[in-house]
Formats: sequence, C-alpha cells, structure tokens
Amino acid sequence: MNDPQNVVKDFRTPIGRARGLGSAKSGTGHFWWQRVTAVVLALLVPWLVGTLVSFIGADLGTVQATLARPYNAILMAAFAVALFWHAKLGIQVVIEDYVHTRAWEVILQFLLTFACALGALASLYAIARIAFLA
Repeated sequence: MNDPQNVVKDFRTPIGRARGLGSAKSGTGHFWWQRVTAVVLALLVPWLVGTLVSFIGADLGTVQATLARPYNAILMAAFAVALFWHAKLGIQVVIEDYVHTRAWEVILQFLLTFACALGALASLYAIARIAFLA
C-alpha cells in the first residue's frame, strides 16, 4: 500500500514525463555564481563610492593618478568584470523565464552575451589605458 508520506510528487507535465525531460542540472551553478558576483559587488561598492566621493573637486590629473595606482586599477577591473557578469546572469534568467519563442530567446541570449562581453572589455580597456598612460 502506498504511504502518503513516502510518495514523491512528479511535477512534470505528461509530455515531459513521456519525453523523459527533467532538470538540466545547471541551475545550481548559475545560482551560486549569481550569489558570488553579488557578494563581490557588495564588497566593492563601498570602495567605489568612497573613491568617487574623493574625486569631488579634484582635477583630471588627480583622478588619473588615483586610478593609475595598481590596487585601485585592480579593484576597478574586478568591479567591472563582476558587474557585467552579474548583469548577464540576472538578465539571462529573465529572458529564459519570459521569452517563450525559441528563436527570440536565442537571439536575445546572443545579444546579451555580446553586449556584456563588449561592456566588460571596453571597461577593462579604459581602466588599462588610464593605469598605464597616467
């Protein structure tokens, strides 16, 4: 006899059960990377705000000299990479959840990846240019 406490519910649709479709097992990694980038950003935002506040009234040379210091350039680069990675992971979930046409989903995921990679590379280029030319 079936014990109601030991029954495992199958929440898949009948077609999902017939096709044998289930979890792709990739959600856990995505979840953790979203949290890791969030923690990195949470740790770097106070430094960034403090740095930006210190620029009030400063001239261009002072700003360039500050950003050219190795620890500031490294922290700024880490912030840029974490920011674009975090944004990509978050918007990816929104696209997966709310875009129901497969062709549009693929196009939007491609554009998202391209835009975030381009933003990160442009940021790293700008940081490197300031750090090495100041």
